[in-house]
Amino acid sequence: MLCNQNLKDWRLIGYYIRGSNNHLIVGIDIAKEKHYAFIGSANGATLCKQLIFQNNREGFDLLTSRVEVLRLKHQCKHVVFGLEPTANYHKPLAEHLIRQGLQLVQVSGNSVKQNRELLDNRWDKHDRKDAANVADLIAQGKCQFYDYPPESIRDLRELLSLKKRLKKEEHGLKTRIRNNLLALYFPEMDQYINTCQRDSLSVISNCCSPVLIAGMEYETFYDTVVCTRKSKKQEEHLYQIWQSAKKSIGCNAGVAALYEGKALIKQLQEARTALQELDKVILALCSGIEEYPYLLSVPGIGPDTASKILAYVSDPNRFDHAKQVIKLAGFDLSASRSGKPSAKATPVISKKGQAELRFALCQAALVASTSNSLFSTWFARKLQGREREKGIYAIVRVKLAAKMLVIAWTLMKKKEMFAYEHLNNN
Repeated sequence: MLCNQNLKDWRLIGYYIRGSNNHLIVGIDIAKEKHYAFIGSANGATLCKQLIFQNNREGFDLLTSRVEVLRLKHQCKHVVFGLEPTANYHKPLAEHLIRQGLQLVQVSGNSVKQNRELLDNRWDKHDRKDAANVADLIAQGKCQFYDYPPESIRDLRELLSLKKRLKKEEHGLKTRIRNNLLALYFPEMDQYINTCQRDSLSVISNCCSPVLIAGMEYETFYDTVVCTRKSKKQEEHLYQIWQSAKKSIGCNAGVAALYEGKALIKQLQEARTALQELDKVILALCSGIEEYPYLLSVPGIGPDTASKILAYVSDPNRFDHAKQVIKLAGFDLSASRSGKPSAKATPVISKKGQAELRFALCQAALVASTSNSLFSTWFARKLQGREREKGIYAIVRVKLAAKMLVIAWTLMKKKEMFAYEHLNNN
């Protein structure tokens, strides 16, 4: 019925689909329980205005059988399914279509929103119109490749998504401890959260009340908080906390404060334990991917950054040139030049790509430019004569991050370890 899901087929769509009599287009609006499909031809004819099918195997079979009947009836050679990715609801249908060997594309949410009003000069939104909207965009060739990587890369993406949620949960718990608990009962201890974090959390868990701490002898307080031998600096911090408790301006802490402190610390420790275990799973998964050692050979790129490069770049051969890889991370330059001389339009990075990959690469660039002689020399050379320009250090660091992404992509593609020549050639 259709070609296999691959990049070459998708690239041909933009050239041949507009006004074609050989292409049947299926636009699908994704929902949780049921989906809406619009079936039409690339030349604008409506073949099925609305097909509602359930999000289960029977519904998927209904869709494919109905499409096949219409394809034979109207003698179309090719069928293109298209959808707008919605949370995780689209993934079972997408995987089913790809496994059936069907051509699947996706449209961006931004283009769907902008094209909606062009259909009938109205901004109203409903499922049937959205399905027709998706089909209309595909008929214009305004669609994107639906990336369906190998199972290992899909697993890696899911694990990184879980890690992001756990990190967000950890940050939220730390914020609640500082802003809700310490600010109310023991404001003076907030300054020790970062410098003496483990001991501070132990204090909060065992005796959050400054009145309770002030009523203890220092040796008793030390034995209550510390489980193992501490360094001299840590002991100084604990002594300062004990002294601060005597002059604390915090509110009287009762049973609620003590219970909340124990509960929040327990949740924070569980989140951190989960993150440590998750990092081990991600490392084991990445170690089984062929390109992983090549990425680790680049100075500044550690396991976390390497895992994100693997997840988002996936197959390096799906990019023909470096500009496409840079665009993936949102490092491509954009500027508003309408009605302005080009000299006055200052380009900035678009930030339209993968934000997590971009942030990880900027962190890697910071490490490489300060700890590796090759990268620090390159960084200094780019700064030469421009040291007084506003924000120039951040600009050059972003350039280095983009360069490191291109180097990583090149190593993945050529299956090579990093060498000095890669820094000068890319």
